Amino acid sequence: MENLRDTWVYLSASPLFHLTLTLVAFQGAFWLFEKAGRNPILNPVLISVIAIVGVLISTGTSYPQYFEGAQFVHFLLGPATVSLAVPLYRQLAKVRQSALAIGVSLLCGSLTAIFTAVGMAWLLGGGPDILATLAPKSITAPVAMAVAEKIGGLPSLTAVVVIITGIFGAMFGTFVLNAVGVKDWAARGFAMGTASHGIGTARALQVNEVAGAFAGLAMGLNALATAILLPVLWAIVF
Repeated sequence: MENLRDTWVYLSASPLFHLTLTLVAFQGAFWLFEKAGRNPILNPVLISVIAIVGVLISTGTSYPQYFEGAQFVHFLLGPATVSLAVPLYRQLAKVRQSALAIGVSLLCGSLTAIFTAVGMAWLLGGGPDILATLAPKSITAPVAMAVAEKIGGLPSLTAVVVIITGIFGAMFGTFVLNAVGVKDWAARGFAMGTASHGIGTARALQVNEVAGAFAGLAMGLNALATAILLPVLWAIVF
């Protein structure tokens, strides 16, 4: 038992352990996702986050200590995002044909995401800092945190809300789109990318390449649109 304890102390302090923990947790979650017929309720991101948080809490591991090992996965987010250009390039002709619809959808989607979050928080009694924190919830985390900080929000809380939004969209977006009768893959993908950024885009890519391409496009355009529109709207309203 003493040797086992010493081994655990060594492993838990090693950056390699936390990288391995991240990869094993996600692989296990993805295996469960596949076994369940890719049921969106069993979202691999959600399952792996729960598993990793459980391990960190039970072992008393701080987030900075965990991130020291997991930062390599974080680094790969950049190349993974850039790689979304590949399916988008394959659908370039369809994107050009849909330019007007994309523009209108982007504006409506961006404003809807902002006003629904702010409106619900305001009705529940949220202060200006909470409203500013929630407003950029539907765009990718780095941009959302920067926008939230600029308009007086709490960037760290914004990051949490963004992740929850993405997971929620990936889990229930398919059901909502089916319920309202959206069948076109481009429209479904664009809606997922606008509402649920990268996590929603990953879900769209799992389902259909056209949906994934338009989701990636929506994710990038919505981040740009929100970064421009939100500070202007905030200055006018507040």
